[in-house]
Amino acid sequence: MGVFSRFKDIVNANINALLDKAEDPEKMLKLMMQEMEDTLIELKSNCAARMASRIRLERRIEEQKALISRWQSRAELAVDKGRDDLARDALIEKKKELATLSSLMKDLDSYSEIIDQSKAEINQLEDKLSQAKLKLKSLQEKARAAEAEALANERLKRNTESHFDDLESIIDRINAENELNRPSRTTADKFRDLEEQEEIEKELEALKKGRE
Repeated sequence: MGVFSRFKDIVNANINALLDKAEDPEKMLKLMMQEMEDTLIELKSNCAARMASRIRLERRIEEQKALISRWQSRAELAVDKGRDDLARDALIEKKKELATLSSLMKDLDSYSEIIDQSKAEINQLEDKLSQAKLKLKSLQEKARAAEAEALANERLKRNTESHFDDLESIIDRINAENELNRPSRTTADKFRDLEEQEEIEKELEALKKGRE
């Protein structure tokens, strides 16, 4: 089922309002544009057919004018020859052809009005289609901008995580190197610590006795 049911629905449509209600605005807009383009093709085809008919009618009118002129000439010839009866018949035929010409001229006016209306509708629809194309372009640009922003944020997140991972690796490596570079304690170092601790204990005992 299409979005529009009549030409007036397309022309009077509020594109923004329709898109606000759509679950997928871009898909909806493309569907609307397709219907507009199909309708535009139909309008142009009908208008071209009417213009062709008007051309044929204009040719017929010229032929009719020539026929009227011919009956006029015959009437004049008959008068010149003293044949009033024939002149009268020629004028009767001329009158009939004039009536036909009048009818053809009315048809021509009708065709012209219809063609002018068709051209106006085509212009209205082309304007509406242009609006839709601009709206689609805007939607696509916004979608690309949002996608680019999301991609940039994802890259920033990955770079930040990678940066912290690198820092952790550097810290771990420094700690490992410090551990490796720390001088190992010899037996003499251990005895020195023990002897220093023994001296401190003796001083502490002497201090206690002196306080008694």
